[in-house]
Amino acid sequence: MSYSIMIDAGHGGRDPGAVYNGRQEKDDTLRLALAVGEILQNRGIDVEYTRTTDVYETPYEKAMEANQSGADLFLSIHRNSFPTDNEVSGVEALVYDLSGLKLEIAEALTEGLAAVGFEDLGVKARPNLVVLKRTQMPAVLLEAGFINSDTDNMLFDQNFDDIALVIAEGILDVLQRNGLVEETDSDMGVNGGGIGDQNTVYENDNEFENQTVPEYRVQTGAFRNRSYAERLRNELLEQDFPAYIDDSDGFLRVQVGNYGNLDEAVDMERRLKRAGYATVIVSAV
Repeated sequence: MSYSIMIDAGHGGRDPGAVYNGRQEKDDTLRLALAVGEILQNRGIDVEYTRTTDVYETPYEKAMEANQSGADLFLSIHRNSFPTDNEVSGVEALVYDLSGLKLEIAEALTEGLAAVGFEDLGVKARPNLVVLKRTQMPAVLLEAGFINSDTDNMLFDQNFDDIALVIAEGILDVLQRNGLVEETDSDMGVNGGGIGDQNTVYENDNEFENQTVPEYRVQTGAFRNRSYAERLRNELLEQDFPAYIDDSDGFLRVQVGNYGNLDEAVDMERRLKRAGYATVIVSAV
C-alpha cells in the first residue's frame, strides 16, 4: 500500500485568507498545493486534497477529512502576513510540537526554500492550531512566504516550479531517510543527453536541429547581499565544489556546476546534501 499524503490548500471560498494589493492567499495556496501534489503523485505517493477548487471548509472539517482518509501525513500550505507591509519576509513551518517526523519534514521544507531565496524563519510549535491539534497523523503547516512582502511575492512567482519541487523533494527525502518510502527511478532523474554548454545545438540529427540542451545547476542559496553570497561561494570552493554566483536576474544565486545531464546534477545535489547544504536543482535552456 503506497504512502498517503493529504494536502490542504489553506482558506478557500468565502475565506480569502490574507489579502495584499488584490492578491488572495487562497489562490496562491491552491495553485501550490496542486503543483506539489502532482510531483508527489508522479513519485508514487498517494495524494489527496482537502480542496481542488475555490470552496470553504473549516479547519476542523479539514482535520476530520484527513483522519477519515487514513492519510499518513498532513501538509497544510499557507502564505503568511504581517501588520506592516514589506517589513517582514521569509518562510516558516508550524508543527504541534518540536519532535518526530513532522519536525524533520518541517525543517527540510524551510531549509530547502532557503535555497530558492527565501529567508528561513525556522520551525515553531503551535499546539493550538486546529489542523495540527486534531489531525491523527504527523502534520505540518507551511507558510510559503509573506503575501504582503513584495520580495517574497517576486520569489513565489518567479520560482514557482522550483518551490513546488523543493517542497515535494523535501518530503520525499525525509520519508526515504526514515524507510517509509523507497527511492524510485524518477527520484534518480532522467537522462537529459550529453554534457553541453547552455544553448548547445544538436548539429548531426535533423530531428533535433535548432533544439537546445537544458543546463542543470544545483543552487545552494539566493541572496540580496553580495557579502553573504560570496561567503557561501567561498565556503563551497574550499570544499572543492565548483561554486559560482549567478546574478543575472537581480538575485545573487550561489550555484554549483553546469550539467547537460540531470543524473549528474542529482549526484552533485546528493553530495551537497551530505555536506549539510540545502539545495534545489534549477534548469536553464
